[in-house]
Amino acid sequence: MLVMVAACLGSGARAERTAWRVPDAAPAGSATAVQAVTTTSARHRPVTVVSLAQLPDRKPTPAPPGLSAFPKQGEVFVSPALAELIRELPARQLADRLPEPARYGTIGAAGLASPDELVAVVGRAPGDPAVSKSAAGDGWYDEGQTARAGITGFAGTEPSIFTGVDQQTALLGAVLLVVPVVVLAAAAGRLGAARREQRLAALRLAGATPRQILAMTAAEAAAVGAAGALAGALAYGALLPVLAEIPYGVGSWYTGQLWVGLPWLAAVVLGVTVLLTVSAVTMLRQVALSPLGVAQQADPRRTRMIRLVLFAAALLYIVGSTGGHMTSRRMIVLLALFYGTFWLFGPWVVDRLGRIAGRLARRPATLLAARRLSDDPRGAWRTVSGLVLAGFVAGFFSVTRLDIGFPEHPDQVAVMTDGGAGARHTAAEARALLDRAGVEATVSTVGDDDFDGSVLLGHPGVVARVSGGAEQIDTALTAATPLGEGRFPVSQDYVSAPDATVTDRIATVSTATLVLGFLVATASAGLTAAASVLDRRRVYGLLRLSGAPLKPLDRARVRETVLPLLVLAGGTTAMGVFGGYQLNEAAGATVDGAGALRLAVCVTVGALAILAAIGGSRPLLRRVTADPAQTAD
Repeated sequence: MLVMVAACLGSGARAERTAWRVPDAAPAGSATAVQAVTTTSARHRPVTVVSLAQLPDRKPTPAPPGLSAFPKQGEVFVSPALAELIRELPARQLADRLPEPARYGTIGAAGLASPDELVAVVGRAPGDPAVSKSAAGDGWYDEGQTARAGITGFAGTEPSIFTGVDQQTALLGAVLLVVPVVVLAAAAGRLGAARREQRLAALRLAGATPRQILAMTAAEAAAVGAAGALAGALAYGALLPVLAEIPYGVGSWYTGQLWVGLPWLAAVVLGVTVLLTVSAVTMLRQVALSPLGVAQQADPRRTRMIRLVLFAAALLYIVGSTGGHMTSRRMIVLLALFYGTFWLFGPWVVDRLGRIAGRLARRPATLLAARRLSDDPRGAWRTVSGLVLAGFVAGFFSVTRLDIGFPEHPDQVAVMTDGGAGARHTAAEARALLDRAGVEATVSTVGDDDFDGSVLLGHPGVVARVSGGAEQIDTALTAATPLGEGRFPVSQDYVSAPDATVTDRIATVSTATLVLGFLVATASAGLTAAASVLDRRRVYGLLRLSGAPLKPLDRARVRETVLPLLVLAGGTTAMGVFGGYQLNEAAGATVDGAGALRLAVCVTVGALAILAAIGGSRPLLRRVTADPAQTAD
């Protein structure tokens, strides 16, 4: 829980650290400096270049975050990661795109979102083309990557496009993960519930009041829950340096970005403790109302039809709300509503499934499994709920494919021009520069009617089709830099950056959510399966004393998991696929055939993991039934 909160808060903190790079235009006539930001790339990684020029006869402009003073003309400050990359690559592939200073300065952590971020701050003269009006960018093509404005400081509020969606996608992953984590915590709170009910029912029959019974249980559960929550909090604090090395978005984290602070820490510890306590106390409602029935185990926990009605109403609302524009907040609310209603609906399905299986049973193991499902549908649901809800995540992310289908030209490097004779002259210069740099390329001009044929997407300019891989592309970008008139040449990395940023975050979050969701679901199922063996030891012992072999008892345990798993996990997976298709449709994306393969792998691995977790309690079953005549019961 703390790690999920840290990812959401840390992503927001990282976005705030990049807001200073987006120029916040000052009122007319009040600007003290000019700021221009643009993006280039090296080895397919984005490099943000911020050019700053102090205007003459204006008051000094404050230093940007991460610098001790406003950069003077000719000064170049780079992030530590960019400094390392400049040292690794030949100058003709990266360093020559920037002015050559006497020495590079270093951008501090206050101006960076990540230790791995590639950022440069360059001091310019007011008349430098890099801060002229030609460096302002061109509408939708440059949106978020190239901009220019007169400024008075660096109090921007709009984050960089490379960090702007991080918090939204992290929050989406947290919403998808929080329910499996809550399921695990609730399962822990119900450990030994049946045996606890028996003990407390005996006390109730001996004269204890309902308030005393509830107080005893709450105190016991709260003590254990608080100890576990504090242990988890200590583990979170100790693992912060390790967690900071996990890359997300623009790279790894500064450790302080993942520290949630004492209020959040206390809230999560308290919340987990309360969750475990409430989980334990809610199991005692029947003890307080009918202790004799609990002692005699004469109260099958049936479910009511109202669950189906509420689920159907919620599902109709969710389906009706998926049309139109889907904001992140709206999607999260719908996901939370879906999880909540399915949690209410699951036990009802398990109850009916047990009744149907009991009527159709032809083998003892199936009959035992069916009776257990109908006698305690909530307990059976808790065993499979983690994977059932993880199936929704698998279905959702396996088909989600957010790309807008723009044509790609990975071999092109281009420079915008005004067209006409100027474009032909620029093309001749480009041939000479590329030839001097040793780059094999075919150079041509393109007009504003050629949208699909070049990375300029309908803008007039000069395009070089480069032979070779990433090294040659980087060399061509550097060689063509003097042609840009205040802006860098562009490649496919520049054109794809806005969409690639979103798809990369979605892919990262989906992978992490799937892995963690299945791990938590497996742990929850294994924990619940082991607890059910301990809770039913008296029943197992009596069955063994009556001559029942161990193998049918074990088969019954497996079948009472497999039956609801097939029905419920199949349903949630189908709903996840539907949600993924809705997201694709809203984004104008297409789905490839690999989605079905990813889904099949996820479902298969998840099911095998659950069965392995349940099988892990087989030795426990063998031990508690080894000598049933000697048990206390």
